[in-house]
Amino acid sequence: MAATTPINTDTNLDNSHSDFVSSTFDPDSGKHFSPPNVLLVADQYDPELANGFAEIVRHCPHQNFVTSETMWDSDNHTYKFNLSFSQDITLSSGQYTVKCSHPNYKELPIGDTLQISVKYNRRIEAFRALGRIFGIVLDLDGPGYVENVLNFSEEAQFETLGVMIDCSRSAVLTVDGAFYLLRNCALMGLNTFQLYTEDTYQINGEPFFGYLRGAYTPEELSAIDNYACDLGIEVFACIQTLGHLGQMLQWPRFSGLRDTNEVLLANFEETYTFIEKMVDAASYPFRSKRIHIGMDEAHGVGEGRHRQIFGMKESSEVFVNHLQRVNQICKSRGLKPMIWSDMLFTLAARSNTLQSYYDQDVPLSPNYTSSVPDDLTLVFWDYYHVHAEIYMKKIQQHRELGFEPWVAGGIWTWNRLYSALPFTFDSSRACLRACKETGVRNVFVTTWGDDGNEYDIHSALPGILYYGEHGYLEGEPTTEMMQRQFAAICGGRFDDWVFASRIDAIPTDKEGREENKPYFPPNIAKWLLWQDPIYCFLAPQHQAFDLERHYDEVAKYLGQACQGSLNTYPLNRLLKFPALIARALNLKVHLRDRLVEAYNSSSRDQLIVMVSDGGQLKELQRVVDELWKFHRDKIWLSLCKPFGMEIVELRYGGLRTRLESLADRVISLIKGEISDIPEYNSPLLCVYDGVGPNLVLDFTRAWTPSRGLGTG
Repeated sequence: MAATTPINTDTNLDNSHSDFVSSTFDPDSGKHFSPPNVLLVADQYDPELANGFAEIVRHCPHQNFVTSETMWDSDNHTYKFNLSFSQDITLSSGQYTVKCSHPNYKELPIGDTLQISVKYNRRIEAFRALGRIFGIVLDLDGPGYVENVLNFSEEAQFETLGVMIDCSRSAVLTVDGAFYLLRNCALMGLNTFQLYTEDTYQINGEPFFGYLRGAYTPEELSAIDNYACDLGIEVFACIQTLGHLGQMLQWPRFSGLRDTNEVLLANFEETYTFIEKMVDAASYPFRSKRIHIGMDEAHGVGEGRHRQIFGMKESSEVFVNHLQRVNQICKSRGLKPMIWSDMLFTLAARSNTLQSYYDQDVPLSPNYTSSVPDDLTLVFWDYYHVHAEIYMKKIQQHRELGFEPWVAGGIWTWNRLYSALPFTFDSSRACLRACKETGVRNVFVTTWGDDGNEYDIHSALPGILYYGEHGYLEGEPTTEMMQRQFAAICGGRFDDWVFASRIDAIPTDKEGREENKPYFPPNIAKWLLWQDPIYCFLAPQHQAFDLERHYDEVAKYLGQACQGSLNTYPLNRLLKFPALIARALNLKVHLRDRLVEAYNSSSRDQLIVMVSDGGQLKELQRVVDELWKFHRDKIWLSLCKPFGMEIVELRYGGLRTRLESLADRVISLIKGEISDIPEYNSPLLCVYDGVGPNLVLDFTRAWTPSRGLGTG
C-alpha cells in the first residue's frame, strides 16, 4: 500500500516519459470529438444484463444508449444502431466478439437498421464491449464506413483486473459514489472492486469501531455488492488485521488490544476474538469468498506492549504466528485470504524502509518462509518503478517462495490535490508489461488517500482507464484509444485531464530519476497551497523558477477547458478544481516577495493596492474561498460522505484565517497602528538544498516551521 512519502531528492520533474502528456498549453490541440449523433438501442440481451444496462442508460454521459425496456423518443440523434448481446460459452473466459450487419451505416437498404451483435462468455465482457462501442460511435468517419471498426474481438489478459479505493483516509465513498465508479469500471472491463476499510465498516456491538468516521453499514455494503454483481464485478472485503489500525486503537475501548499506536497486540486471545468480529462483519455482506486481510507496514510489531507482556521475541516470529492465526480464522469461515507481501521481506531484511521490500538480494530463510501458510495469497505491490525488469524480478522472487502473486499497481493519488497521471502511466506501463510477460493472472490498481484524501477522485479515472485498456491488449493502448474511451465512458477530454497534473509539474532540464530506486512524484501544488501565507518559509525552494507564469498558464488553459465543449465533455466541469488551485498559486507564490519589497521600501501606495479590491492579497482571499467551496461541494460531497471532510476544511480555515490576519496587519501598518511586521524582518533560508521545488511534503511539514503544528 502507499508508503509514507519522504522528501524527494530527485531534481527532475520531467513529464516526457509518458506518451499521454499534452505537450502544449493550447486547449485546442489534440483530439476533439463532437457529441455522438448515433443512438444505440439494446433490443436483445440476456436477462442477467437488464439491471446493469438500465443503470448505464440512466447515467451514460452522452445519453445515447437505451434498451428496449427504457426506450424514449429522441430527436437528438440522426442514426440508430441496434445491439444484441448473447452469452457464448464456447468463447474462452474473458473473450468477446463484436460484429456488424452492414459495412456502411449511411448506405443501408431501405427499411434496414445497422445491427451490432455482441457475443461474450463472462458478464463483464458484455459491458466492456458496450464501452468500446460507445467509443467507436463517438469517432465515426464522415463517409459512414464501419466495417473495419465494428468487427473485432478482444480477450482479457488477466483472470481478474480491478481497482481498490481507499475509504479509510477521511474520505468514505457514498453508496452512490461507489455506484458511479462501478459503472465506469464495468464499461472499461474491470471485474474486481475493493473498498479499503481499516475501521470504516460497522461491527455489531462495537460503536467505537469507525466512530464518527462514516463507517459502512452492512446494508450499504450489500447494496454495493448487488449493484456490482449486475455489472459483472466481484466485490470483496479489504481490511486490516494487524497494522494501520491507529484510528481504532486511539479509543480507550481498544487500549487492551494495542501493541503500538498502530499495531494490534498479537498472541493475545482477546485480539483474535475481535478479529473474528472484524472478519465476519467485513465479509458477510459480499458474495465473494475472497478477503484481503492487509498486514502491510506493521512496523514495530512485537516491540511495544507485546514485549512488555510476552518478553523479547523476534518480530518475524510474532508476525508469522499472528498470520497463521488470522489465516485459520478466515479458513474456518470458508474464506480465501490474501495479504500485502511487504512484511515478509522487510522483516527478513530487519529494515522498515521501502527499499528493503524491493531489494532483490534480501535472503528469506527456509524456516521463515515455510511457516507462512501455503494456501495464502500474497499481493506484491509496487507503485514506484518505471522499468518492467524490476517488477519481473520481484514476481519471480514470490514464485521462488512457492506463491503465485497477485500484483497491485498504483494511481498516484495520495498526499496531493490531483492525481500525478504522467508518472502513473509510466509506472503502470512497466507494471502491466511485467505482469503480461511473466504470466501473472490477477492484477488490481490502488488509489490511496494518505494525509487527508484531498485529491479529486475523478482525476484517477484516466489511470483506471489505462488499466482497463491495457487489460484487453497484448500490447499497450494508444493515445487515440485513451482519448476516445475517456470521452465516451467518462465524458472528459483526456488531454485536459492529464494536463491538469501540471499543477505539480515544473519542467526542468535535469534528469534525476535513479534507475532502480523508488520514485515519488512531487506534490508541489499541495505544499505551496497550504504553507503559511505570512512566513512562506519554503519560498527559497522555488526562487529559480518562474512559478507565477507557470501557474498563470495552467490556470488559463484549465479555465477554458472547464467551460468549453461541455456537451461532449461534461466531466470537464470539474477541471475548475485544478484551475482554481493554479489561480490561487499564481497569486500566492510571490505574495510574500511583493509584500516584503513594499514593506522594506516603505511603499505605502503599493501596500494599499495589494490589500484593496482586485489587489493580489484580496484576490487571493477571494480565490481561496471559491476553491474551498468548490472542493467541498463539487469534489468531496459529490462522491463521499461528509465524515472526514473536517480535515480538509480545517486546512482551508487555517489558510483563510492567516490570509485575513495578514490583510488586517498590513492595513494596520498602512494606518500607522503598528510599526512593523516582525516575520518580514526575518530572512528566509533554503531548507532542502539542491532539490528546488521538487519535494513531497505532508501538511504538517508544509504548513509552518513550528514542529507538530506548534504542539512542541
